[in-house]
Amino acid sequence: MLRSLYSAVSGLKTHQTRMDVIGNNIANVNTEAFKSSSVRFSEIMYQTTSSASSGNGASGIGGVNAKQIGLGVTTGATSVSITNGGAAETTGLPFDLRLSDKNSTSFFVVSDGTNRYFTRAGDFYVDGNGYLCMSSTGYTLQGWQVDDKGVVLKDTVSPLQVMATKNMTSAPEATTKGRVTGVLDKNDPQAADTGRIITMGFFDDLGYQYTAKFNIKKTNTDGTYTVSLTDIIDSSGLNGKSIFDLDNDGNLITTTNADGSINYSYNGQPIAVNDIFANATLIYDQSDGTFKSIDNTGAANPGRTVNLNLEALNTPGPGQANNPSKFRNIEVDFGDSMNYNNNKTSTIGGDSGNAKGDGKGKALGALKGIYVDSDGKIYGSYDNGNTVLLCQISVARFANASGLEKIGDNCYQTTLNSGEFDGIGVEISADGSAINSGQLEMSNVDLSAQFTDMIVTQRGFQANSRVITTSDTLLEELINLKR
Repeated sequence: MLRSLYSAVSGLKTHQTRMDVIGNNIANVNTEAFKSSSVRFSEIMYQTTSSASSGNGASGIGGVNAKQIGLGVTTGATSVSITNGGAAETTGLPFDLRLSDKNSTSFFVVSDGTNRYFTRAGDFYVDGNGYLCMSSTGYTLQGWQVDDKGVVLKDTVSPLQVMATKNMTSAPEATTKGRVTGVLDKNDPQAADTGRIITMGFFDDLGYQYTAKFNIKKTNTDGTYTVSLTDIIDSSGLNGKSIFDLDNDGNLITTTNADGSINYSYNGQPIAVNDIFANATLIYDQSDGTFKSIDNTGAANPGRTVNLNLEALNTPGPGQANNPSKFRNIEVDFGDSMNYNNNKTSTIGGDSGNAKGDGKGKALGALKGIYVDSDGKIYGSYDNGNTVLLCQISVARFANASGLEKIGDNCYQTTLNSGEFDGIGVEISADGSAINSGQLEMSNVDLSAQFTDMIVTQRGFQANSRVITTSDTLLEELINLKR
């Protein structure tokens, strides 16, 4: 039988394999993060009919090359164009993530609960248990967790539960600083009579909001005022009542000590107002109306701040096992207030936090949004203004990414030639790469190249089929020798 017949058959098989690969590439032209494949042909063994001989210089006869006849072709390799990224498709969805590679190929790490797989397809969603999962398979996205101090634990990857119960709220913060700003008109009739009332809001440790009311009253000395605490209102309550005990007429229950100081009733127990806030002396420079000093301790060198000692309310009274109050002392800065003639209009008022916004305090925050930054860090934003790091996406990189094995569903698994995954992963930005939120990676199939390969493959298949028909003709002629 003719060797050409079998060589042509092997050519048909290999060109059919190539056509199968091209067909699969074209079928996945719109598959997210699909990586096209290509077929490489390789010669099959050769039959040597005559070995090579060396030349003989003495006789003048030269050497003769070997006589070899090829026996066809086979599929040498099927390579995946895994390092060529696809174009970006903008979706606007926060958990559609695209890996933008810089110097190496990165993969998301996902798990089916037993095995870890790797994918470039970043279409994730939050499932009913709060985990980030692949839309197509439900495999959970893996990454690093964060400890109670907000430090990323880069020890081992585990499922990322962004909507965990602990992430639904942000811890409140007690107010520790406050400030009084604005103009206290030097001719303010209210300050000269009953006193100008100003307020300052603040939070306790549990995030409940309160309002401290101060009375600023003019003395007989120009530019000198007394500052006293008159009440603390529970602003979190519907009725905005005082935190101190009230009588049936809604007035504060007070008692007067022998030295003339006043006690308020708090949770049924008397507490000295001076223990919370002793009357302070506020002094302004009359030459330009600027702040000079404030003091309620009798210090030799008064400064610009006084303390609102709210922690005095946290001490259990006689007969109380504990006190539910969770207040913190507040340092109140009067240094930015002024005192001059402002047409009898005072704008002075209080606010929580210092000039930089530190120590402002916050209410208990409810989760209102989640976003992913370019480093793969996932943050939660809360309605109290807090932004908290929830977890971080880690990626996998391999010594030979092309050695990964496709297993379907846009996933890969490791092989002996790809290198193993260490169970930890790396940060996406380690080599300058990034994660783009609101985008997906498209297929890297080049249709023009695929159709060109299809034409070449078709012609190769036709040529091999012609070899078979020609070989068949030769065999027919051979058979026809016997008539």
